[in-house]
Amino acid sequence: MYSRREELKEFRDLNGPLIDVRSPDEYYKGNMPNSINIPLFDNEERSIVGTIYKNYGREKAVIKGLEFLSIKIEDLVNNLFDAHNLYKSKNINEHPEETTYKIYCARGGMRSQSISWLLEKYNYKTTTLKNGYKSYRKWALNSFNKEFKIVVIGGKTGTGKTKLLKLLYENNFQVVDFEGLASHSGSTFGGLGMKKQPSNEQFENMIAEKLKNYSKNIKIFVEAESANIGKCKIPNELFTQMKNAERIEITKSESNRIDELIKTYSIFNEEELTNAVMRIKKRLGPQRTKLAVDSIKNKDWSSVCKSVLEYYDKCYEHEKIGKSNIKIIDLTDIFDDQKTLKLIKESLNN
Repeated sequence: MYSRREELKEFRDLNGPLIDVRSPDEYYKGNMPNSINIPLFDNEERSIVGTIYKNYGREKAVIKGLEFLSIKIEDLVNNLFDAHNLYKSKNINEHPEETTYKIYCARGGMRSQSISWLLEKYNYKTTTLKNGYKSYRKWALNSFNKEFKIVVIGGKTGTGKTKLLKLLYENNFQVVDFEGLASHSGSTFGGLGMKKQPSNEQFENMIAEKLKNYSKNIKIFVEAESANIGKCKIPNELFTQMKNAERIEITKSESNRIDELIKTYSIFNEEELTNAVMRIKKRLGPQRTKLAVDSIKNKDWSSVCKSVLEYYDKCYEHEKIGKSNIKIIDLTDIFDDQKTLKLIKESLNN
């Protein structure tokens, strides 16, 4: 027998493809990042087996599950082999004896054990996660209870906060890019050019994974955000720390900010931009809304940006109320990365 069960920490440390055998719906709601979804049952099959289990007991549910499995076992096995081969192609220096299929389901029960048993018949080593995804999810939520040395990067729309976070990350600073993880930049224009947002649960999982790799004794940089980023929400425990954290406020001239916004949003089509403006028409008011829409049609990007900046600036000033421990860095007309980093480091040391 090659199979074994491990607690989450030991399970993580093993080498091999990470396989989630739950249904696609379960996987989308939340999964271990970098796992591959090879479901034992699809969404409908899982519902049917669950109903039978509830109404008629385990034995009949198992029989129905085997019936579903019998007609697709070849595809299932081929998908598992493909995952193994893909892993080997990316880890060519790893010794074959160190590789094991890492398999998990919802609670470490029949689904993961069934796949483990199946792979054993082909002489593959397998390890299942004790208590399954439930144990991983518990770990993710508990990770937000730690105290972190957070530094919040603030600044009005167009000051290049996201670019600054990227620059810090590329220079080996600890960074959590909430907007990148949420696939949304937080405003009515935030979903433009972004892929589909993850579920809120998966958003939390990805944040937890980022924090896992960071030292809590070294500063972690994040962007100033409201609690909600599109449909995703920053965990309450972490957001509370952000509200009381050290803050660096980036300022730039209006012309710099407009140039930045033009680069960011002029690439999108008229319909996308107009729809974004119309979502905040009540807050913009009829005059500014009309100006923005007309400017989009005429590709007068400067006027578009000016018409919405006043609205966003008011929102931002409201968001800053009550904040303390703020250090201001003026990056007007500063486009050199090394000079920017120098100013950030000086600010942290003051």
